[in-house]
Amino acid sequence: MATQARDAAIVGIHEFPSRDVEGRQSALQIKAASAARALEDAGLNWSDVDAVYDAGEGGGMAGLNIAEYFGLKPRVIDTTGVGGSSYEYHAAHAKRDIAAGKARVALLTYGSTAHSAVQRIGVGGRAGGGHPADNMDVFAGLTLVANYALVAHRHMHQYGTTSAQLAEIPVATRYHAMRNPEAVKAMQDLDFLDIRETTVDDVLRSRMIADPLHLLECCMISDGGGAVVIASPEVARDCRQPPVWILGAGEATKYPETGGDVTVSAAAQSGPDAFGEAGVSPGEVDIAMIYDSFSITVLTILEDLGFCPKGEGGRWVEGGRLKFDNRDGPALNTDGGGLSSNHPGMRGIFLLIEAARQLRGQSCSQVHGARLAVAHGNGGMLGTRHCAGTIVLGRD
Repeated sequence: MATQARDAAIVGIHEFPSRDVEGRQSALQIKAASAARALEDAGLNWSDVDAVYDAGEGGGMAGLNIAEYFGLKPRVIDTTGVGGSSYEYHAAHAKRDIAAGKARVALLTYGSTAHSAVQRIGVGGRAGGGHPADNMDVFAGLTLVANYALVAHRHMHQYGTTSAQLAEIPVATRYHAMRNPEAVKAMQDLDFLDIRETTVDDVLRSRMIADPLHLLECCMISDGGGAVVIASPEVARDCRQPPVWILGAGEATKYPETGGDVTVSAAAQSGPDAFGEAGVSPGEVDIAMIYDSFSITVLTILEDLGFCPKGEGGRWVEGGRLKFDNRDGPALNTDGGGLSSNHPGMRGIFLLIEAARQLRGQSCSQVHGARLAVAHGNGGMLGTRHCAGTIVLGRD
């Protein structure tokens, strides 16, 4: 990786530890607390920040409000809001802005009280509503989780994928979650039953939510948040933590089209762009931090990023391939993921945080000698309109 451009690096991270704040803190307070800790992790001060990236979850006029709340006067404000992929977009934009000399220290933050506010995310329709194409499909009453179930059914029909194969994904993430004290505490606080490592049979015996997706194939709904600090090479050299370099980035969109394939996500476009810019192939990646709203989300994205051919994902994930101590494939969501650690509504920032932990050697499910990671966010709904953000990360 000696010839790769090192334009910007993740130098500070923090994940808010509580998944159930019970109304004690607001989204803005979670963002501020996480930002302070991430800056401390980097050995930087608030005064060093000259670029702010925000997805608007803290309220209207996001860039202005968050700058004032933090007491900053940034040179760059980016309020790109594309759901769960927002923070991969932010990382890509921070890299570009820093490389262009527009900024030296970028701050990404997220905060949510989805659990405390009793947001029934999965049983609702399209997030936000008011889409120009609502008259084409909303009248049918399709819920969010049912949308993903349709994709799963189509994948099964088209490629012979089985429920047992999809179950390998939550089995791997729970395997990692049980090694992460914060994930275990989250499951306790959110009243999970029978908290332990799970099996394929456990997943298949859990109750059906939207056929063919079972309860253990669906993400939790939690509170939470976090922050990421990205810096120029000059700043990164003097930070407390070893730099985690942003080597490549890709962004893409997809929406319903005549003749379109619902089993193909926007990752099929963003992945090659990111890997091409980084100059690496999926086969070289040690850590795959993939947005896991549902099991089918992960399976389609692994295929579309090129970890295996399209349609072969079911067979490819069998046999515990995605566990951190099985080196036949990349370790998946080693913090426990949205299925067993946290999912406050938009999970993209946690993908960056855990990928950085792995490349620093600080994960609870540490992959020995990890050098390359991919963080891929999916925003919107798989099988219909959504955005994809792919970030390739590496260490010295």
